[in-house]
Amino acid sequence: MKRHNFKKLQIWNESMLLINEIYAITSNFPDFERFGLISQLNRCAVSIASNIAEGTSKSSTKHFVNFLEHSLGSAFELETQLIVCFNLKYISKEKFLDLESKTNTIQRKISAFIASLD
Repeated sequence: MKRHNFKKLQIWNESMLLINEIYAITSNFPDFERFGLISQLNRCAVSIASNIAEGTSKSSTKHFVNFLEHSLGSAFELETQLIVCFNLKYISKEKFLDLESKTNTIQRKISAFIASLD
């Protein structure tokens, strides 16, 4: 299997940008959410990029795909948490739609990358 340089993967770079945006919005959430939704959103966003990076270290395509699938799962989890944030009125509709769109784009790109490796 050809090893990928995670820093050169578009899905990793876009995930890193999303992390910055998630951390920026959660910094404005109510303090009582520090160990709840804030922590969950931040960890989830970081997990997307981290699993992509960790997967590139694996010696087989099967193992790499497994980490990409974990990354994809985190992206869907993040989307759900964004819906919760919007429903709780922690983020505006405009911000929700922007972040949802970016998350959906990452989901599609990870899925397409997995399909290209199979």
